[in-house]
Amino acid sequence: MSADGRFAPSPTGTLHVGNLRTALVAWLFARSQDARYLVRMEDLDTGRVRERFYDEQLHDLAAIGLDWDGPVVRQSKRIALYEAALRTLRDKDLIYECWCTRAEIREAASAPHGDLPEGAYPGTCKRLTAAQRAERAAGGRPPALRVDAQGARIVFEDRLEGHQEGVVDDFVVRRNDGAFAYNLAVVVDDGAQGIGEVVRGADLLDSTPRQLWLADQLGIQRPRHAHVALMLGPDGARLAKRHGAVTLADRAAQGQTADDVRDELAASLDICARGEHLTPAELVERFSANALRQAA
Repeated sequence: MSADGRFAPSPTGTLHVGNLRTALVAWLFARSQDARYLVRMEDLDTGRVRERFYDEQLHDLAAIGLDWDGPVVRQSKRIALYEAALRTLRDKDLIYECWCTRAEIREAASAPHGDLPEGAYPGTCKRLTAAQRAERAAGGRPPALRVDAQGARIVFEDRLEGHQEGVVDDFVVRRNDGAFAYNLAVVVDDGAQGIGEVVRGADLLDSTPRQLWLADQLGIQRPRHAHVALMLGPDGARLAKRHGAVTLADRAAQGQTADDVRDELAASLDICARGEHLTPAELVERFSANALRQAA
């Protein structure tokens, strides 16, 4: 399997040091295995994407010493790939229309549904009769598209979190506004780009069974996964802007260089000691995925 990795931010804001830490780990995984490291912009949420963040995020990655291979890919330019994947799922009869409102989804998901995870969609619209589907279609509300996962159970080994199991619910692959969902786009893109090592934040661990199931249905080889623990603020919550100086620009205003920030991030991963200064190449030489798992 390829060891090629990637970092895939959304250009909807400035990267904070937690994002940069994940980018650094993904880069170290790839470069320590002499593999490619790609950057992909997940910009399908057009209502929140801002053009200035594309260049700003790339600048911050380069500032801490990260390089990447090939051109930066934008998901918004890859719609034809997602449409083709959707056709494949339709051909396998794995797609159905869903007219549920958010309130209806919350109400349905709050009820117990056997093995499905808490908050999972229970397949309400899958059980509609032909007449009920026609009635909803006539109402004018466009449907979202969901997969028919049939409660599949997915088992995998995460390189940092260890053994994982999850039941797959009928998740959305295209929203009712026509936009393709993250879970579909990320699987298609990773497959098309030959990504064999997905390194990302631990907040995405729960979505992995869905994505592995989808990869199986689309005939895409499953990548390995490594979910990195999130950086936390002083209050123990996930790092956010409310915690103060969390971006490179914030740190620069306090007198820190980008190299200082990289050193801090590497020390937080136990790759080097506090106050120790290592170049990116030296970090690659010292990096060990096994040691990172033990530290986590």
